[in-house]
Amino acid sequence: MPIEVLQADITTLDVEAIVNAANETLLGGGGVDGAIHRAAGPGLLAQCRALPEVRRGVRCPTGEARITDGHRLRARYVIHTVGPVWRGGHAGEAGLLAACYRNSLQLATEHGIASIAFPAISCGVYGYPPAAAVPLAVSEVRAWHEAHGGLERVVFACFGDAMAASYRAALG
Repeated sequence: MPIEVLQADITTLDVEAIVNAANETLLGGGGVDGAIHRAAGPGLLAQCRALPEVRRGVRCPTGEARITDGHRLRARYVIHTVGPVWRGGHAGEAGLLAACYRNSLQLATEHGIASIAFPAISCGVYGYPPAAAVPLAVSEVRAWHEAHGGLERVVFACFGDAMAASYRAALG
């Protein structure tokens, strides 16, 4: 399974699914979440609104994932996952972030998706340090592939040079 690191706008990538670093409402927000919603168009928001709430205002709890169509994106699907807010590293953040990758990959497998692109989940406004998040992301993707296969291509889509360099270093 090739793993690529691209400094690119995730909304433009030619993959079957892109992962959205969403918030628990799934109704859009800032960063990559807002960019995906803007690029996908109003159909994505409507589909997300139709997803059931597990509790008031929460359609996807932290660590879980949901899947929708890609609407106006090149990607056929959007897999929404909610990463943890960084609280110093002693509040279960690593386990929740690992669950984001595993649950996203599980949905990809269930839907026969062979190519997927991930952003740096939780590394934006949620404050997760890339030095901790990036090796965890690479490890989870590799472990999933070894255990389950199915992936033909994984892309880590990076917003800037520093993040791309972090992923390249973690990939060795």
